[in-house]
Amino acid sequence: MTLTVLAVGAQATVQDLGRPGHAGLGVPVGGAADREALRSANRAVGNPVDAAALELLLGGLEVQTDSAAILAVTGAPSSVWRNAVPVPFGESFAVRPGDRVRIGTPVIGLRSYLAVRGGLRAAQLYGSASTNPTADLGPAPLAPGDRWELADSADDEPTLGFSPTSTVHPPQQELTVRVVLGPRDDWFTGPALQQLTWASWEVSAEADRVGVRLTGPTIERARTGELASEGMVRGAIQVPASGQPIVFGPDHPTTGGYPVIGVVVDADLDQLWQARPGTGVRFRTVPPPW
Repeated sequence: MTLTVLAVGAQATVQDLGRPGHAGLGVPVGGAADREALRSANRAVGNPVDAAALELLLGGLEVQTDSAAILAVTGAPSSVWRNAVPVPFGESFAVRPGDRVRIGTPVIGLRSYLAVRGGLRAAQLYGSASTNPTADLGPAPLAPGDRWELADSADDEPTLGFSPTSTVHPPQQELTVRVVLGPRDDWFTGPALQQLTWASWEVSAEADRVGVRLTGPTIERARTGELASEGMVRGAIQVPASGQPIVFGPDHPTTGGYPVIGVVVDADLDQLWQARPGTGVRFRTVPPPW
């Protein structure tokens, strides 16, 4: 049972829920940028929520199966065709040997997820099959002609499913994300800390799986000099010398030397990685959860 890649859009990679627990070895967690969309795709086809699937940047993927299979596409809403016939987005659907499935460009958002019942057979590294091109971990990004083995068959015609959380939030001109200040908020002036939440930021074109650079007013420091490298986490808002904040994503470096003014609440991160350049972002401070 194989899935053959016929065409790839901007980028397509294998992703699961990543490699937690290995930062001490310099291994980033990685994994799906929109984790809930990945879970939804896997739920729709009856997989464990952490099964490996395909993450598509701006759609454009076309694949062909050589056997019966159950598929689902979730995340950024896109048109999906099976042999040029539309199939529902966010619901599982069956394919037969030789069928072609094509996923169009999303109408909103950036990243869609294609799951196959049983998951993809991909080598595990530190407990994950996720691709991290920056750290050279996991399988290479997909290319036309690639063939992927499927881990299960659909010969017994399982019940098709629908995932109620299969799409990104409705289009918004501005996102509001919660942030816990620190650990280096003392490196910034009082007005700068106020500015973080008063200002309207904008997602810049410098946005990828490593981080999203936001543009807006300059965040001024209260101290000069630089920090020694410190451990970083997904959602850390690092402020480089330019004063323009960068929110770290799944493929972030495990250490960094710029001060972290705050950390975005984990539950709010997935939507940020569906935000296209030009989307407005506002921060709302919340107390730490401890």
